[in-house]
Amino acid sequence: MRFSALLRRLIIWKTRNLSNQQFILILSLVIGILSGLAAVLLKNTVHYTFYWISRGFQFERENFLFLALPLVGILLSVLFVKFIVKKDIAHGVSRILYAISKQNGVLERHHTYTSMIGSTLTVAFGGSVGLEAPIVLTGSAIGSNLGKLFRLNHKSLIILIGCGAAGAIAGIFKSPIAAVVFAIEVLMIDLTLSSLIPLLIAAVTGATVAFFLSGKSVLFMFTLTDPFLLKHIPYYLILGVFTGFVSVYFTRMTLSIEKQFKKIKRWYNKILIGGILLGVLIFVFPSLFGEGYEILQEVLNGQDKDLINQGLFYGLKDQTWFLLLIMALILFFKAIATSATNGGGGVGGIFAPSLFMGGIAGLLAAKVLNLFPGIQVSETNFALVGMAGVMSGVMHAPLTGIFLIAEITGGYELLTPLIITATISYLTIKSFEPHSIYAKRLAERGELLTHHKDKAMLSLMHIDKLLERNFQTIHVDATLGDFVKVVPKSQRNVFPVVDDENNFYGIIFINDIRNIIFNRDQYDTTYIRDLMYMPDPTVDPGESMEEVARKFSETENYNLPVIKNGKYLGFVSRANVFSKYRELLKDFSED
Repeated sequence: MRFSALLRRLIIWKTRNLSNQQFILILSLVIGILSGLAAVLLKNTVHYTFYWISRGFQFERENFLFLALPLVGILLSVLFVKFIVKKDIAHGVSRILYAISKQNGVLERHHTYTSMIGSTLTVAFGGSVGLEAPIVLTGSAIGSNLGKLFRLNHKSLIILIGCGAAGAIAGIFKSPIAAVVFAIEVLMIDLTLSSLIPLLIAAVTGATVAFFLSGKSVLFMFTLTDPFLLKHIPYYLILGVFTGFVSVYFTRMTLSIEKQFKKIKRWYNKILIGGILLGVLIFVFPSLFGEGYEILQEVLNGQDKDLINQGLFYGLKDQTWFLLLIMALILFFKAIATSATNGGGGVGGIFAPSLFMGGIAGLLAAKVLNLFPGIQVSETNFALVGMAGVMSGVMHAPLTGIFLIAEITGGYELLTPLIITATISYLTIKSFEPHSIYAKRLAERGELLTHHKDKAMLSLMHIDKLLERNFQTIHVDATLGDFVKVVPKSQRNVFPVVDDENNFYGIIFINDIRNIIFNRDQYDTTYIRDLMYMPDPTVDPGESMEEVARKFSETENYNLPVIKNGKYLGFVSRANVFSKYRELLKDFSED
């Protein structure tokens, strides 16, 4: 009761003393602090959990613990989700996009902590996924729930979700610029002055909290020793195409394997298959264990042979041809390991896997190029730029890839090759996959909010909110005389024809029968079933508004009947759809 009273007082004070924009700026600061704290907490929780479970064990060659730990982690994650949370918390970024598009920006309260716990159990035990998507979901849920608490409107909720995501990314990577770009590019937060400033505040605050609590070191400590040479531009173009195809492979393989896991009915079978498959892959290729950032750091330090310093192939590490083969196999099996982790029930994202695959792809490309006489490119630079290439392709976010890699490595000297490779990678995958791995499922269902204004506004509209039920129905067995009695009760010129169970048979358009409606001789001999017709097209309540708009565009109809399983529900009108569209467009265009 005390909290409710305090909240009411705060809302009243806010209404009297602050504009909505001013209050959002304050909330963005608070969200940045909370998201930054959550990011630091998650990183440390995973680190110390792994330290606790690995005490007394030496993770060296042929350690059979690799076979057991991933299975245990997935099992604990599934038990936590199934019996404690009792709701799905996987695919964090996709869940945010769905909330923005179809749930008016509302994320359930449990998302502020459940994905952190689930991902800790998964990654600390070796799950081959990243922590970024769970922490982005956490930050976005913090923003959404603070917005709901203060009863903010839909547009404000979307901005606060973006603030939470930006604060979380900035906190986990210490990269505020990339965090803001991520919110705009991946979460489709509209780029206006009213949204940009809160995003900047949240991102800078999240990064500051992370710097304060965990020091000034960035994710990858990297000192540029090989400068960028203009003559190497063609090789970076080749790297862009290569990382683009790696992105296509990763996207399709991940979605394909997860789809196969969904066909497995029993949850414990998913755990066994996913855990055992992951354990075997990590046993053979230990570098697939966890996020893989330590391996990437070694690659950037020129210690690429550490890729096989552990595992079955230790004795062959000095063979150049074998190292190339191992890198290609790691590149191939990383996507499978990530899919096995998520498909089996683990909780994690594809941020870290895409960075890992990008680093390995860049290193592999450089080593292959250097086999040709007269070519000598920097392997560490290629590994670094390759990260941006795969991230750009997988997420369809070239700017995020460019600025993230530049910030987390301090490698702004490589901005030109980063731009070249990330752009080419994005253009390459765009030819095969029109949507990112996050958005593909939503796009297939027409539930994706995009920067395309028309599609964005239509995706925010719902048929059930536009349904008009003030149409007088007429029974299918009625006569013209019965119909004449119904006409005065209606303000519409269209009459749906139904039976006792509300099954839809067609419509009567009053203009079509105007020539006989006053002919009393036909009142008892003319039946409605002889006058009605089945309109084409009709609308299902589950259809997207983009599809409804297409049906209006292709016909001259002003009203379309909404039918579910043969039952009449009402009509959706062209005028009402257009009016709602203009209302949303005006709301989102106000700065």
